[in-house]
Amino acid sequence: MKKLVMGVLAHVDSGKTTLSEGLLYLTGSIKKAGRVDHGNTALDTNEIEKSRGITVFSKQAVLNHGNLQLCLLDTPGHVDFGAEAERTLQVLDCAVLIISSLDGVQNHTVTLWNLLKNYNVPTFIFVNKMDQPGTDETAIMNELVKEFGNGFVKFVDSKPADLEELASCSEDMIEEFFETESIADSKVVDAIDSRKVFPVCFGSALKMEGVDELLNTFEFYTKAKEYP
Repeated sequence: MKKLVMGVLAHVDSGKTTLSEGLLYLTGSIKKAGRVDHGNTALDTNEIEKSRGITVFSKQAVLNHGNLQLCLLDTPGHVDFGAEAERTLQVLDCAVLIISSLDGVQNHTVTLWNLLKNYNVPTFIFVNKMDQPGTDETAIMNELVKEFGNGFVKFVDSKPADLEELASCSEDMIEEFFETESIADSKVVDAIDSRKVFPVCFGSALKMEGVDELLNTFEFYTKAKEYP
């Protein structure tokens, strides 16, 4: 079984704890998904967290999905507790950075992205709250490229939506694509692991939409780490 430590990071109120709750529920780690506004989530257990509806302390949980075992670290999203979130980055094998489709890339999102870049953490993007009116996938993708650069590739049903767009992220993939019109999964995994590709999944954590697809993307496109 492939074992990874994955952090969940986001600007406050982007749905970070809600996504963590959904991941735990869908993998059977908890029997009922709680809600932040009800103060009954599995990870926000401190009284301050329950009363204020925000994460203050990083929490750990373990979940299994297929051939993947994830040690999930839910981190604070509020900028005042940024140091608590940064401490987790030193132990991460990969991370999911959540973007609110309503708010887009916010100031603290930029800070978190730069930290992930500095620590060289392979990063997946989950664009949350897509059930809300007025959301625009294309606008979010354009904003990600504008703020952070290239490499963002939309994934649909746990697969790259556009192979040509994916191929353009690395020389190895573009050569293979021109020769075979396909790209081996192993090369996609390597590109993600080396931070040349950042899979972007869209959904709604509260309604459990897109969460299964995100789990499958973790299982298919992450690399087991080797440590001395």
